[in-house]
Amino acid sequence: VLSAAILLTGIASVSVSCKSKKATPIEQQTGAVEISVPFSGKEFQTDKENFRARSSGNSPDMVTAKKIALQNAKSEMAGMIQSTMKKVTEQYTQQRQMGNTQEFNNKFEELAREVTNQTLTDVAVIGEKIYKETNGTFTYWVAIQANKQTVLEGMTKTISQNQKLAQDYDKKKFEEIFNSEMDKLGQIIVTGK
Repeated sequence: VLSAAILLTGIASVSVSCKSKKATPIEQQTGAVEISVPFSGKEFQTDKENFRARSSGNSPDMVTAKKIALQNAKSEMAGMIQSTMKKVTEQYTQQRQMGNTQEFNNKFEELAREVTNQTLTDVAVIGEKIYKETNGTFTYWVAIQANKQTVLEGMTKTISQNQKLAQDYDKKKFEEIFNSEMDKLGQIIVTGK
């Protein structure tokens, strides 16, 4: 009976070790362990049609963990939209050869912040996962998305309400530059360059 138990234990340990993943060279050298991050696939990354962001939140309360994750993801997305709109505005004002470029840029950036805030109230949740940790806390992961057309339409609408900016606004030109920047942003995130 004892030899049968030892034999079964030996078989079990061999089958467990066969199933375990081989360590990568970095793991072998440093002891570090690769962690799989939820929503890291291509469908959760910004592309030429959508701004996307993902983040997590941890709390003893599940609802609070969700709020933290959403706030973190929205913050990340806001930064991405702001950065893109800044590039678009700079290119647009350079190409349009306006009189007071600095004033125009400042006003555009202010409007871009307004549009970003409006956009973030309407983001779509495209993925969510909740984990209960061993210490009893909750970790909530969320992926969100905002369509580029929503951002562009919001900008156009906001500009049209400002008489001074509306006089110098060429919607077609602005949209062309915006689309070009979205194409670049999608390529940077996909290729990592």
